[in-house]
Amino acid sequence: MDGNDIPQGKCPVMHGGNTEMGDSVTSWWPKTLNLDILSQHDTRTDPMSKGYDYREELKKLDVEALKADVLALLTDSKDWWPADYGHYGPMMVRVSWHAAGSYRLADGRGGAATGNQRFAPLNSWPDNSGTDKGRRLLWPIKKKYGNKISWADLIALVGTVAYESMGLKTFGFGFGREDIWHPEKDTYWGNEKQWLAPSDQRYDDVDKPATMENPLAAVQMGLIYVNPEGVNGVPDPQKTADQVRETFKRMAMNDEETAALTAGGHTVGKCHGNGSAEDLGPEPEGAGLEDQGLGWLNKRTRGIGRDQVVGGPEGAWTSNPIEFDDGYFRMLMDHEWELTKSPAGANQWKPVNIAEGDMPPDVEDPSIRTMPMMSDADMAMKVDPIYRSYLEKFRADPEYFRDTFARAWFKLTHRDLGPKDNYFGPDVPEEDLIWQDPVPHGPTGYDVEAVKAKIADSGLSVADMVATAWDSARTYRGSDKRGGANGARIRLAPQRSWEGNEPDRLYRVLAKLEPIAEETGASVADVIVLAGNVGVEQAAKAAGFDVKVPFTPGRGDATAEQTDAESFEPMEPLADGFRNWEKKKYVVSPEEMMLDRAQLLGLTAPEMTVLVGGMRAMGTNHGGNKHGVLTDREGALTNDFFVNLTDMDYSWHPAKDGTFEIRDRATGDTKWTATSADLVFGSNSILRAYSEVYAQDDNAEKFVNDFVSAWSKVMDNDRYDVKAAA
Repeated sequence: MDGNDIPQGKCPVMHGGNTEMGDSVTSWWPKTLNLDILSQHDTRTDPMSKGYDYREELKKLDVEALKADVLALLTDSKDWWPADYGHYGPMMVRVSWHAAGSYRLADGRGGAATGNQRFAPLNSWPDNSGTDKGRRLLWPIKKKYGNKISWADLIALVGTVAYESMGLKTFGFGFGREDIWHPEKDTYWGNEKQWLAPSDQRYDDVDKPATMENPLAAVQMGLIYVNPEGVNGVPDPQKTADQVRETFKRMAMNDEETAALTAGGHTVGKCHGNGSAEDLGPEPEGAGLEDQGLGWLNKRTRGIGRDQVVGGPEGAWTSNPIEFDDGYFRMLMDHEWELTKSPAGANQWKPVNIAEGDMPPDVEDPSIRTMPMMSDADMAMKVDPIYRSYLEKFRADPEYFRDTFARAWFKLTHRDLGPKDNYFGPDVPEEDLIWQDPVPHGPTGYDVEAVKAKIADSGLSVADMVATAWDSARTYRGSDKRGGANGARIRLAPQRSWEGNEPDRLYRVLAKLEPIAEETGASVADVIVLAGNVGVEQAAKAAGFDVKVPFTPGRGDATAEQTDAESFEPMEPLADGFRNWEKKKYVVSPEEMMLDRAQLLGLTAPEMTVLVGGMRAMGTNHGGNKHGVLTDREGALTNDFFVNLTDMDYSWHPAKDGTFEIRDRATGDTKWTATSADLVFGSNSILRAYSEVYAQDDNAEKFVNDFVSAWSKVMDNDRYDVKAAA
């Protein structure tokens, strides 16, 4: 059939291919390792011009003019989405809060540092209803300042400016968040298939909050924190308090910070449930073209002002919802509360008795007084003895409360921005905060070659040097820019005792490297990285190649006092496919865990591939195990892993404990053993394509050069001090 033979009324474009037959390879073959996460921030999706440098653009930003424009916006109510009480302050606080509130400590993902609230699924979470209107109100400001302000920075900033406008002296603000340009679709937010599915699906036992599935922190799909109506929507303040405690702990907040954030967050604004959720249209991602990216639009009834429906509960928490004062404590602590229902049918609490003068005003007519409300999470603050003690302390000392909340708000909006070297602007606080993982800048004037010579003469093996440097650097997480080799925290608690770091070997290696640092004036952090570089150079030479691994001095050594050991505990590696190790057997496969680690390290699929092959060849496996060491020249940086993995003279057979045997086809003898984290490089079609490149006879040198490049990337991931100075 040619073009003239197309039947009348039929479109020549194929329809339904992506929906009827699956939208990806993994829809057809769900067990296939999905490598998409390694191209999650592919530069091809970035619309900015080549060479665009956000930090350079920030230097052109008139910060005071920007803040003045935000302040003006806060009281410039728009007819299409009028401001409660004539002030958008509480709304903008919510926009900032819900961007930052998706952060979780376990893997550092979520948070405000990327502007991910603009994209699915976060833009369409039920808990984020209304934030779409806030971002659209901000568009004229973003349009005006253009490339000089990222969406991520603007979204984080507006809440801070809003609090200032409502009477809070904030702790400061740092710019420096760079935008992403498409959804982080491979971030795991839970396995539920519906919004607000019962939270039992996330827990082994919903009555034991600590049994929530890692790395999750929010209690239900589509929520930022906890269900405001109670556990699974059933009011019980103490049970809610228990969930609040676990959830905020997983979001890097202690009990005092949690109490301060709850009180300070609910000191301003209100909930919007004065109507029926049935009147709302689809969320942004499900809305029609004519809605132009807005969601939850009410096209049946008025749906704005006092009739707005954003969530279930309805009402304000305080008598003056646009002033930062002590009204929350007075309202919550000075009244008895009883259960009631909002017009939207949600469970909430109302005061048993309240004077009309203590009631909050109507959002449109200040002469009308309305009934205040408390959520189950608010009642949790009153019922739980620990939270209540903090509320009483805050009420007795208003200045202490203001300072505690301002610091907690700063942490909330900056905890995933990374070290202070990433902060930019006139309002960056001088004080170093322990949750910023401070690292002093290290010395740079020492003789690097002299240090390398001493390391080479130390008697340490290639595997010792490379494995120690890797273990120090692999903690880096691009998600929240924590971890890495800078600071040499591998020698401090808790990292020095992590099973994945082989404590006995680590102590032995550090006993050799720390004196070298003291003798030469270098930092221990630099010496650890240099030792890894020396090991790589020695291994490359053994393979017949003279290479020099790039190195920039200046890493510092953190102290125990500069290290929040408790916040590092969730960062302990449970597996490391690069060193062919897992702490125990998990539901998730070793290769999937390797993929997750590679993404946090900012690696591409080819970089992950070349690093695994090189690490195996150099014999850096955990505990010296021989799985995947597919070479007779262990210790040399050869491409033997790929050569032998792709060699059809061998066959592959499942063995015990999830391992495999690689046998000589001619003799039947077992030549090597391997794990699934090895064989995936031959079985997965994409990874095999990369493996074949490195197995080619003419690519032995390319393999070494690519390994050195990827290795240096991992070692330098956390050199924000260098990047900031560039």
